[in-house]
Amino acid sequence: AEALLLEANLIKRFMPRYNVLLRDDKSFPYILITGDHPSPQVTKHRGARSRKGEYFGPFASAGAVNRTITALQRAFLLRNCSDTVFADRTRPCLQYQIKRCSAPCVGYVTEAEYAGLVAQARDFLSGKSRQVQRRLARRMTAASGALDFEAAAAYRDRIRALTQVQSRQDINLEGLDDADVIAAHQAGGQTCVQVFFFRAGRNYGNRAYFPRHARELAAEEVLAAFIGQFYDNKRPPRRVMLSHRPAEAPLIEEALGVRAGGRVRLMVPRRGAKRNLIEHALDNAREALARRLAESSTQRRLLEALAKCFGLEAPPRRIEVYDNSHVSGTHAAGAMIVSGPEGLVKNQYRTFTIKGARPVPGGEGGEGGFTPGDDYAMLREVLTRRFSRALKEDPDREGGAWPELVLLDGGKGQLNVAGEVFAELGIEDLAVAAIAKGPDRDAGRERFFLPGRGPIVLEPRDPVLYFLQRLRDEAHRFAIGAHRRKRSRAIGRSPLDDIPGVGAVRRRALLHHFGSARNVARAGLADLEMAEGISKAVAKKVYDHFHADA
Repeated sequence: AEALLLEANLIKRFMPRYNVLLRDDKSFPYILITGDHPSPQVTKHRGARSRKGEYFGPFASAGAVNRTITALQRAFLLRNCSDTVFADRTRPCLQYQIKRCSAPCVGYVTEAEYAGLVAQARDFLSGKSRQVQRRLARRMTAASGALDFEAAAAYRDRIRALTQVQSRQDINLEGLDDADVIAAHQAGGQTCVQVFFFRAGRNYGNRAYFPRHARELAAEEVLAAFIGQFYDNKRPPRRVMLSHRPAEAPLIEEALGVRAGGRVRLMVPRRGAKRNLIEHALDNAREALARRLAESSTQRRLLEALAKCFGLEAPPRRIEVYDNSHVSGTHAAGAMIVSGPEGLVKNQYRTFTIKGARPVPGGEGGEGGFTPGDDYAMLREVLTRRFSRALKEDPDREGGAWPELVLLDGGKGQLNVAGEVFAELGIEDLAVAAIAKGPDRDAGRERFFLPGRGPIVLEPRDPVLYFLQRLRDEAHRFAIGAHRRKRSRAIGRSPLDDIPGVGAVRRRALLHHFGSARNVARAGLADLEMAEGISKAVAKKVYDHFHADA
């Protein structure tokens, strides 16, 4: 069992060519009711269970979690704000105004009353939704009988919110409790594995996987390898229902039991409601694989047409598209997206923090570099870093991470920069092209620049043009996202964050006393010592930090 777990871990880590590979394996989101605060928070959580509290899930998507949390807020009036925001509130926020929070931050409910709401939410998420709903219905009836129609309406709204969550559960099977339903369908040498998640007897959604494997492998073999890798970083439920019985099923059960810390059963239902559930999962897998095969066929035709248009020897199996984003040179970020025969490969996307720009007042950059906002220099830095690393890590180009076409958002200038970088690095056989917007930035009139050739203009209705436009727009979207994240982090920073030995409590004391970081920087030593909680030693540190050049 330990060897099986180790093998699954090594396959995911090293991705050997001839094994079944599970590539899309992000952690699933959970709902967390925190346990480290007198007024618990309901929030979405991914990754390791590092925070004290109760976890409910997994959910198949972040959207399912967000919808459920919204309904929980409406039904149980639980807060979703951070502990820092909670501690700083002096009056209720908008969530209270729109009846999604009971405002424990300002004492509108007591700790005991809020604990009761939390207990109701816990019961609901644990599968006791009908009991919770019946209790609320009795309270609504009692309030109506006492002519307290406002309270009755509030209970009515909470019942509606619970009903909305229940109606979103597409399949509910009596007595199922905690289980995963895994079904595999094969066609065209590919396999789609559909996974449904049931927790507390309720369907938490489903997700499709397309593991890469040799064409001749049977569904039983694919499932055996899939299960080991799928549960490598997830706790398996007590029951896993399958469409096919994998080879060495007892060994897999033992390995999953090691992972779960208890017995795990693998089942292949043959009849009844559980078999209907498997058939439903198989229908989902069949339809998802049919869509994928149709998309793959279209993608292959597009890549073949692209190769013909650009004069490539063969359709490119990996296309890398580069763009950068900044505002007047500040918070500059470069971005790389990847596309292949199966579409966009999002787990291969990369961002680059531009390091070579000279510092500017109020801005950022490295020492003695290029002028901030120099798009050519930024592209040079990104390409140099990307392909220097590729040459170091995979000089023989056998790892599958080398592109067969590099596409740049720009014109002839960007193409020349790429040619210079590749010449400096000794890369001679890499196809590169640049896509420039047409006159007046008109979509559909783009010009394509290739080394040694004049600009190419494709027909406005050419599918290859649409394909390249989508790639360019995806790179642009990804680059803007990276830039905005950098800018948001910078907005949240304060000059006080850089003072060694001054933590959050002392920073807050300084800001409360002086009103802003700018006023702290202007303050004299005696003024700094007047702030509550600031000793003479700390005041000296703050003063020296802002007057180091004086």
